[in-house]
Amino acid sequence: MRQLLFITALALAAAAVPGAASQSLPSTAGESLSGKAVVLANAVRGRAAVLVAGFSKDAGPACDEWMRALRADPALAQASVYQVVMLEQAPGFIRGLIKGAMRKGLSPAQQDAAIVLTQDEPLWHAFFGVSSDKAPCVVLLDPAGRILWHGCGAARDLEPLLKAALR
Repeated sequence: MRQLLFITALALAAAAVPGAASQSLPSTAGESLSGKAVVLANAVRGRAAVLVAGFSKDAGPACDEWMRALRADPALAQASVYQVVMLEQAPGFIRGLIKGAMRKGLSPAQQDAAIVLTQDEPLWHAFFGVSSDKAPCVVLLDPAGRILWHGCGAARDLEPLLKAALR
């Protein structure tokens, strides 16, 4: 019953969001922090999902804040929640150090949900509607992959808007 209510809320949110982006999720191959190959477009297919993306070191702490808030929210228990980390601009020899630092303190499940991308940054910028690399961007996807809600900024500022989109 709870899952049916959640899916109904997602469908209503889709109808209520005027001008939501219609661009499809890029099919870039990435890797989870646990080392598994992942194509995010395939991983979320058929499930509601929330994606939190960071495009710079400055956005990292705010992405972490979003992930803590989303994991703690019972309204999102039925959704897949992923953190997307774009490292295309980082030199190759530093990427391993960045990923190692990010793994610290994360459970294996959290490492599986953190996806590192190293290519197609312009596609991902367009998909997330990035206005500044210094802020995280978040999208709520329905099971068909349509964007129901998107925003860029801190969780404390935008989480109420995301929750409103779920209603």
